[in-house]
Amino acid sequence: MTKPALTLYLAAPRGFCAGVDRAIKIVELAIEKWGAPVYVRHEIVHNKFVVDGLKEKGAVFVEELDECPDDRPVIFSAHGVPKAVPAAAAQREMVYVDATCPLVSKVHIEAERHAEAGLQMVMIGHEGHPETIGTMGQLPEGEVLLVETPDDVAGLVVRDPTKLAFITQTTLSVDDTVDVISTLRARFPNIVGPHKEDICYATTNRQAAVKAIAGKIDGLLVIGAPNSSNSKRLVEVGSANGCAYSQLVQRATDIDWRALDGISSIGITAGASAPEVLVNEVIDAFRDRFEVTVDLVETAQENIEFKVPRVLRVPA
Repeated sequence: MTKPALTLYLAAPRGFCAGVDRAIKIVELAIEKWGAPVYVRHEIVHNKFVVDGLKEKGAVFVEELDECPDDRPVIFSAHGVPKAVPAAAAQREMVYVDATCPLVSKVHIEAERHAEAGLQMVMIGHEGHPETIGTMGQLPEGEVLLVETPDDVAGLVVRDPTKLAFITQTTLSVDDTVDVISTLRARFPNIVGPHKEDICYATTNRQAAVKAIAGKIDGLLVIGAPNSSNSKRLVEVGSANGCAYSQLVQRATDIDWRALDGISSIGITAGASAPEVLVNEVIDAFRDRFEVTVDLVETAQENIEFKVPRVLRVPA
């Protein structure tokens, strides 16, 4: 029986970004330098496959610092942590390495700079996401107000409407954030924004690549974790740009083949913490069922690299 023909549009850029790459490297180098176990507070990046691979090498993942012994190194995740966490580690004289993505750290510095200038902060982000918790935790309680949607802006109670600044989570939908920002500016005309957009290059590029293929495909599969903000945004971007079927899958075994019955084209992308090996696994699963033609749709090239912290570049 001949297999049905399928055009597979592969979005690029996709998958690992420089911050994720660096965070994984930090854990691997820490294990090399200090031996196992090395503790990691919170998932280093939101991907089970990556986390499981690091566990096999000797990483122990915990939710809170008090689950870590004093005498083993601890690493803070790429999403960033509240100021209180490194302070507690220092107090316990622990060896710690901060794997916060430099683009998240940029937002932290921005928030502190605005606070020093006497401005109260409005953060556009998702409640409960580790990055939001980390960024809000850079300043004292009440100094950062969180909004998620344009509707939230109406309910904001601020200290002084003329002394406000806004920052955003780095993994939001570019289009949705524009709406929230314009609502903020309409209500608070003096609000100060970031010099350069807070949404990171990787999030923006991956969303642009999905927009480029959304009109040509019967379905979109985003490879990523259910707790990955940037991956979930890619699913939404697909739907918002005319893709009738847009789904998040962790790996090939999650594909709902019945939902894809009768398709002749599919788009594939991956969130910033999903490794390319999982993309290839999904492509192979399609090759098993279809006569696949792969069409690479590249909307940008990324060559950004972030150095690992100095402590890991010097021998033990």
